Amino acid sequence: MFRKILIANRGEIACRVIRSARALGLRTVAVYSDADRGALHARSADEAVHIGAAPPRESYLNIGRLIAACKESGADAVHPGYGFLSENAGFAAACKAAGIAFIGPSPEAIRLMGNKAEAKRRMRAAGVPCIPGFDGADQSDATLLAEAKRIGLPIMVKAAAGGGGRGMRRVADFASLPAALASARSEAQSAFGSGELILEKALTAPRHVEIQVFADGRGNVIHLGERDCSIQRRHQKVIEEAPSPAVSPELRERMGAAAVAAARAIDYTGAGTIEFLLDAGEFWFMEMNTRLQVEHAVTEMISGLDLVALQIRVAAGEPLPLAQQDVRLSGHAIEARLYAEDPDAGFLPQSGPLLLWQAPQGEGVRTDCGIETGAEVSTFYDPLLAKIVAHGATRDEARLRLTAALRDCAALGPATNKAFLLGCLEHPEFFHGRATTDFVAAHFVPATDTDPRLEALAAAALILIGWRTARLPQPWLAHWRSTSEAVSHLLLGTGDARVAVHVTAREGVFTVSANGGEVVASIVERGPGTLLIQLGALRHRVRYAFGRDGRLHLDVAGSRHVIADAGREPPAPRAGGSGSGSGIITPPMNGRIVAVLVEQGARVRRGQGLLVLESMKMEHTLVAPCDGTVAELACAVGEQVAPGKVLARIQPLEEKAA
Repeated sequence: MFRKILIANRGEIACRVIRSARALGLRTVAVYSDADRGALHARSADEAVHIGAAPPRESYLNIGRLIAACKESGADAVHPGYGFLSENAGFAAACKAAGIAFIGPSPEAIRLMGNKAEAKRRMRAAGVPCIPGFDGADQSDATLLAEAKRIGLPIMVKAAAGGGGRGMRRVADFASLPAALASARSEAQSAFGSGELILEKALTAPRHVEIQVFADGRGNVIHLGERDCSIQRRHQKVIEEAPSPAVSPELRERMGAAAVAAARAIDYTGAGTIEFLLDAGEFWFMEMNTRLQVEHAVTEMISGLDLVALQIRVAAGEPLPLAQQDVRLSGHAIEARLYAEDPDAGFLPQSGPLLLWQAPQGEGVRTDCGIETGAEVSTFYDPLLAKIVAHGATRDEARLRLTAALRDCAALGPATNKAFLLGCLEHPEFFHGRATTDFVAAHFVPATDTDPRLEALAAAALILIGWRTARLPQPWLAHWRSTSEAVSHLLLGTGDARVAVHVTAREGVFTVSANGGEVVASIVERGPGTLLIQLGALRHRVRYAFGRDGRLHLDVAGSRHVIADAGREPPAPRAGGSGSGSGIITPPMNGRIVAVLVEQGARVRRGQGLLVLESMKMEHTLVAPCDGTVAELACAVGEQVAPGKVLARIQPLEEKAA
């Protein structure tokens, strides 16, 4: 067994590996960038080594610095986590050359499966069913267009060298294929260092079902059942469950056998995942992930196994402790990925300080995270905040426990996808186990009415009045009047709207009036960042925090609100985006300009791409808000930009004509 393990990763997965390594009695070493100096994972390990600047290529993707960190700390093994260098054959080979054990498969297996084109050829040879497509060496647009016409629409364009939704485009008409190829190549080159593409027939509404495989170095290969990962946005999973409601015992046996055959075909060692598309009882190989999956927790909860501990033991040369007939799967588990992103703005990643973090509690609930109150959600890394997992005897028990856990969770600061996740879990299609990969496109509708309900306004009013009162010379007299009730008037800002709120206080009881409604409120209990408030006949647990700009961030009954005390402070400037009427283009988040698609003076149409911004490992195209002319270009490729900076200005056609 190893003595000391270095985790070549950050955040949630680094904390997860540290937990299992410690349970095995091993010492751990964290690595951190400039952006992660105070991060939880860096403080949780026994030792920590600084490896460079915030950009991943200067730290978490820098193989030389990671090998040096191993030597400096005396680590005899490396766990790569997932993402970053976890599926990088060069990193695995560098560890081997340096005499450091790589907790994962061989460099050869990573290399074979790391290229989707080569992987599909290998799987076909092993008899594993594959989706019709093209994975040839000729990467010219002419060949790809011809092959797309042979395959037939719709088509999936995919980066051959990567995954996670990067370098992936769905094409529904041949006219848009050249632009999709160019965009996918650019993103793939940036993310994986290779612009090679493959084409696949796009199934209309399949399920995404994957099989967890495990192999040791002694010829033993098993599978641990399947996970259903059909609910996705931007081709990235957000809700996963095990087992799949669409997989029968007979189908599980067939898919498991195909997955084991795939692992044997490349002499695989360690934890891996064979990803399939499932439609009408038939399945097709998509790719193999030669690493631990983000969603491994649902498999752990139904199998009772610690997959990270198994990875470490197998990498140390131990045999698998169980055979296929020993695998027992019990109950159902569902995982929801809590991201710092705005679903109503196309799931754009969000960044900034995490003002308040409270993980949920409850029977059968597990939270994997690497965050805490005060942590900074950086633009340099993936915006995943936490994975919240629930296990139950039945699927519906797990679903109800996860729903309750999400409502109990508080993440204030950057916008999150919490409400979106709750909407998915409570949707009839998910409830009945019918969700497919088109679920989000078919059923998610961005919110149009974001005005807070009366209970949120009442909670905000009581918190703001309490904040003002605490700063008075004699706070105990704040709500006392000799002849009448004490009345406070507030003007609360919610987005672009302003709401007048009137609060009447009498002996600790407040009557709050706003938007034509009225509720009687009282504070039952106070705690750090928490209030238990009686609103009418109901009690609500309210979590709150003040942002750096003075705005109040609230979580009331599971709903998030950001409210400004508009009567005292000027409204905060709204962060970026391209206003449909202004013609001004500003970035919706911090990031780097990777492409300028137009020239100054060019005529553009509404919706036409102008600039490409790279942030949080994804590319985002900023488009023209109206028909017009590019009157100003104020940015360049490679420039780091922040919300509020003017990147371009479009002079509308009607304005030019006037």
